[in-house]
Amino acid sequence: MIYFCYFLITLLIIRLLVAIVNYLSFAYLPKVTPLTSVLSVSILIPARNEEENIGALLEQVSTFEDHNLEIIVYNDHSTDKTESIIQHWALRNPNIKLLDGGALPQGWLGKNHACHQLALAATGDILLFLDADVSVKKDVIKRSINYLQKYELHLLSIFPKQIVKSFGEKVSVPLMNWVLLSILPIYLIRKSKNKIFSAANGQFMMFKATTYKTIWPHEKYKSHKVEDIAIIRLFKQKGLTSDTRLGDNDISCRMYAGLDDAIEGFIKNIFQFFGDSVLVTISFGILTTIAPFIVYVYMGLWWLIAYIIGIICIRFFVMLASQQSVVQNLFLALPQHIIFLLIICKGLINNKQKKLIWKDRNILQDL
Repeated sequence: MIYFCYFLITLLIIRLLVAIVNYLSFAYLPKVTPLTSVLSVSILIPARNEEENIGALLEQVSTFEDHNLEIIVYNDHSTDKTESIIQHWALRNPNIKLLDGGALPQGWLGKNHACHQLALAATGDILLFLDADVSVKKDVIKRSINYLQKYELHLLSIFPKQIVKSFGEKVSVPLMNWVLLSILPIYLIRKSKNKIFSAANGQFMMFKATTYKTIWPHEKYKSHKVEDIAIIRLFKQKGLTSDTRLGDNDISCRMYAGLDDAIEGFIKNIFQFFGDSVLVTISFGILTTIAPFIVYVYMGLWWLIAYIIGIICIRFFVMLASQQSVVQNLFLALPQHIIFLLIICKGLINNKQKKLIWKDRNILQDL
C-alpha cells in the first residue's frame, strides 16, 4: 500500500507542475501586435432561445468598425424573443444577417447543424464561431487574427474568462479549469503533434476559411456532443497547426445561470476532459477523493499536511491562470469536489439511459 501512496503523491506533484507551468506560460493572446495582412472576417453565431444574451453580443460586435466584417446569426427554432432581437439589430447594422433555421435533419445535433449552415453562408477569409452568451471586446478579434497569422494556425480556440454570480455557479463553473489546467499543459497544444494534448472551447473557435471548407468539420462530427474537442483532435491528426488560449478581460462568458444548468452542461463534456474514457474519469474522481485519507492512514499526519498543501497550491495556480478569485475557490474546494463527483455520477446514469436534455433536445439519443 505504501507504493500506492507514492503513486498518489507523484500524481499530485505532476498536476501541481502542470498548474504552475500553465500559470507561468501566460497562456493568453499577446496584447498588441500588428496584423501581417488584412483579412475579411465572418462572425458566426448559433442561437437557440438566447433572448437573455444575443442582444448584448450583437451590440458589442456592432461597434466593430470594419468594412471586411460580416455577422451572421442562425436562429435555431427559438421559441422566445431571440428572432425579434436579431431582426432589431439587423435593421440597425447592415453587417448583421439573420439566417432562419430549417428542420433539424436526422443524424445532426442542433448546434453542429447550425454551425454548418452558418459556414455555408459565410464569405470571410476567417470564420469565427461565437456562442451567444460570450462577451467580446474589439481587440480580441484583432489579437486573435494576428495570433492565427503569426503561428500559421488553421484553428484557434479560446476559453473565455468565466463570470460566476450565484452560489451554484461558484461551486460548479470553476471545475472546468480545475480539471483542464491541472492535467493539460496548454503550451503543448500547439507545440506537440500528439492529439492527446488537445483542448478547445466551442464558445470561441476561429478557423482559416479555406481549411474549414476543405474539411467541413461540423458536418464530419454532426452527431458529436463535444464537437469542439473532436475537431481540434482531427486537425492535429491531419497535421494542421492549432492552438487554444485562455481568455482575459477582452473575452468573458457567464456560461451557466445556476447550478442545475452547470451540472447538465458539464455532463456533456466530463468524459471528454479525460480522453473520452469513462474509466479514466471515474479513476480520477476516486483517486482525488480518497488520496488524503490513504496518505494519512499509511504515511501519517505530516504527509497528509504536505498533501493538502499540494492540493491548495494546485487550486492557487489554476485560479491565478483562470483569473478567478483564489480565496473564494479555496473556501469552496470541498463543495466543488462534491459537485464534481455528482457530475460524474449523473453522466454515467445519463449515458446508460441515453437521455440528456439540452436546449429542449435530447442530445444523447440514438441519431
